[in-house]
Amino acid sequence: MSIGWPGSRTIPAGLPCWVEVACHDEARAQEFYSRLFGWEYEIRRDPASPTGRYSIASCDGVAAGGLYQAGSRSAPGWTLQLAVPHTASAAEWVEHLGGQVTLGPVAIPDRGSILHAIDACGAPVVFWEAPPDWQFASGAPNTFSGADLNTHDGVAADHFYTKLFNYSSRQVGDGESVDYVEYSIEHTAVLYRYVMGPEYRRDTPPHWLVYFEIDPARGADAAAGEALMLGGSVVIEPYDTPFGRTAILADPDGAVFAVIDHSLVLEDVGRAEVDDPYDD
Repeated sequence: MSIGWPGSRTIPAGLPCWVEVACHDEARAQEFYSRLFGWEYEIRRDPASPTGRYSIASCDGVAAGGLYQAGSRSAPGWTLQLAVPHTASAAEWVEHLGGQVTLGPVAIPDRGSILHAIDACGAPVVFWEAPPDWQFASGAPNTFSGADLNTHDGVAADHFYTKLFNYSSRQVGDGESVDYVEYSIEHTAVLYRYVMGPEYRRDTPPHWLVYFEIDPARGADAAAGEALMLGGSVVIEPYDTPFGRTAILADPDGAVFAVIDHSLVLEDVGRAEVDDPYDD
């Protein structure tokens, strides 16, 4: 259930190793995710957060994500963190590849070092030099399942990430009406990149969409209904994709995320999952 890599004791560079949400109301956000995903929280000291504190959510005893209060000029939202062997070196490469460092590297007590940046296509991302014993819950219900980089410039995104991490990339859309690319490490898919189509406003900023796995016995439809009852909202109603039945939701502060039930797969479809709900 925790992050790992066959035959390796270290986290490969470029592997998602953490997700965190910035919120306006910490207590309300904790209540929302605790009831939606069954998460429990532990507060830690964090010099990088506006309040100096950081809440770590756990699922069945394994760390599943973070929560902190957003700054006065920051919008609520989920952020993806990617593993790097050295944040100082990553900072140099970010600048070299056309990105921008916005914070760090910053040492976090007992949690290694982090680097906040804007990538070459304008999306915020965090790079983490994690401690060797770090665990991150994934691949199980109510934990991280994957992430899409939604961008207006696929060429810039692909150049930045494939050079930074040596990802291999593969087009899984048709490359024209749907430009949806899979990033892989050693032939294992780790992330996806999508060029936002007409279903997005032209002024939508580049961003990561984080997915959480839902137990098939519960399903994405029930999770969407529960999010509504808990004070959140349904951004896109549940829909079927080649990856599983998905719903795009938002928490009470408006932070957008997705849930997916991998047991319900739409077969023989050559279109990317992000395009399905907009099909006329």
